[in-house]
Amino acid sequence: MRGRVPVVVRRQRRGRARLLLARGLWGAAETAVTLGVLVLLLVAHQLWWTNRQAREGAERQVRALEREWARGSAAGRAGADAAGTGPGASSGREGTDREEPRAPGRAEAGRGTPGSPAAGRPRAPRWDRAYAVLRIPRIGVTVPVAEGTGKAGVLDRGYVGHYPRTARPGEAGNFALAGHRNTHGEPFRRLDLLRAGDRVTVETAEARFAYVIEKTLPQTSARDSAVLGAVPRSSVHPGRGYREPGYYLTLTTCTPEYTSRYRLVVWGRLASVRVRGAEEGRGAE
Repeated sequence: MRGRVPVVVRRQRRGRARLLLARGLWGAAETAVTLGVLVLLLVAHQLWWTNRQAREGAERQVRALEREWARGSAAGRAGADAAGTGPGASSGREGTDREEPRAPGRAEAGRGTPGSPAAGRPRAPRWDRAYAVLRIPRIGVTVPVAEGTGKAGVLDRGYVGHYPRTARPGEAGNFALAGHRNTHGEPFRRLDLLRAGDRVTVETAEARFAYVIEKTLPQTSARDSAVLGAVPRSSVHPGRGYREPGYYLTLTTCTPEYTSRYRLVVWGRLASVRVRGAEEGRGAE
């Protein structure tokens, strides 16, 4: 009998070891499943929830700006009518719509357009504040434009951001914007689909500026800051961009998708300006 005791003890130890191993494997499996679920939730949050929240917020902001501008236009018309200078007032000429005025030519660059300092436009908007609406019919984009390119205050809210120290809408120089390509509303998801001749409009409280797309730089370094210059051109890809002053629009986003390694750049040029109020029968002067 005494000779059988060690055998029984060894079997008990083996049983306990197997039980501990099974429990460990089960715990590891539970941990892996939990981590997998968390990863899936994170992906869903980034790819679906942030888009939904940002798009809804951006749409509300666009509607708020449009209401604000409509109230301002109504107040302006009422004041003009009271002063006898409204569309219905006798001025010696009919108050009919006019064709959109053409953008200033090269010889006029720097003289100022409606909405420029030379035309007495308002001060620059506050940081992170939405003050314009960008519309790109080709890719179905209608999105607010805010001052600055910070993530929390601008880009992650589904807005596009105006690069500081670049021109304002309609000004001589380069009006440059940035937007997310993926997540948080991804307004520039399909920016690569824009082609020469596509129309882009920027509307502010003062005017509507129409730009026409002319050039695309499919990929350049994130440090290629020359694409944001007053005369935009690439310092990485010689020959890509412009060589003379003008009224430019630059749209930038990350590329390839789901990375931030490079930048995709689209350039356009100002084609026309419509001063707010022209739609009511008074053309831009």
